[in-house]
Amino acid sequence: MDLLDERRPLYEIKANLFKGLAHPYRIRVLEILSANDEASVTEMLADTGLEASHLSQHLSVLRRYGLVVSERRASVVYYRLALPQIAELLRVARVLLGEILTDADSQRALVESLPAIPDAR
Repeated sequence: MDLLDERRPLYEIKANLFKGLAHPYRIRVLEILSANDEASVTEMLADTGLEASHLSQHLSVLRRYGLVVSERRASVVYYRLALPQIAELLRVARVLLGEILTDADSQRALVESLPAIPDAR
């Protein structure tokens, strides 16, 4: 058995993390949650413009891969990041995005116009 076979479950977990991140709306939901301690489904619907069923599917993926946790209070479901390091990961990804894009002013302006991701709490 080689080293990769031995560590395969760890690599699969890591790959699943990136699967959870692999959609623009899921990234947006995580950014919303990075900027707030928590957000209700209603708040995220308003912010993303998604239909309820589509947001529900994305939240399900984020829960499955351990990126968010939910809590029902009466008839309202609230979500928050499962770990504060997720916000840091999004900030690092934002920096990488800026580096990957060309130096064209219009592209840099687009990156700079994205909503802020506050520092970890």
